[in-house]
Amino acid sequence: MQEADDLFASLTYELTAGVDEAGRGALAGSVIAAAVILDPDQPIAGLADSKALSAARREVLAKEIKLKAKAWAVGEATCDEVDEINVLQAAMLAMKRAVEALKVQPDFVQVDGNKLPRWDYLSEAIVKGDAKVQAISAASIIAKTTRDAQMVAAEKSYPGYHFAVHKGYGTAEHLAALEKLGPSEIHRKTFSPIKEMVKA
Repeated sequence: MQEADDLFASLTYELTAGVDEAGRGALAGSVIAAAVILDPDQPIAGLADSKALSAARREVLAKEIKLKAKAWAVGEATCDEVDEINVLQAAMLAMKRAVEALKVQPDFVQVDGNKLPRWDYLSEAIVKGDAKVQAISAASIIAKTTRDAQMVAAEKSYPGYHFAVHKGYGTAEHLAALEKLGPSEIHRKTFSPIKEMVKA
């Protein structure tokens, strides 16, 4: 892992990828990361932290990013991997997989947060990067929309948990479903309250 000298080092690189993840705090489902290399000749208006956008706006932007970006890819760490290596390491693994999956490999990578995956890319971690760096904003949108679609699909396989509504996060509705049905195959067994249910 190589770290950049400063925040502006990426300005000297032609192919800079932004990376972010979604689902780290959820009780169920995978952690999904995305990597995006934007095309400066095809700007995208309205890029922002995915959490600051409506679901409808995220979907519109996701389509535009996929159409205009030089490259984009997603990486996944499953719920089993979350339980096996912990959620932080699973997020790092998903990010690494996303960058490695890019059809065009970057010469610089900017990652949202304060930690970097173990890799050989020249890179920097940027706290709140999803609100500061357009490529990271784009990655946050791709990661969020990809994961949301995955959880909507999970509703069909695991009815009764309302995954399409809460996307696996610990809402009151989700916790009530857990009490009634117990954990499903895609619940994270090392997360409370699932951990206590598994032991019982």
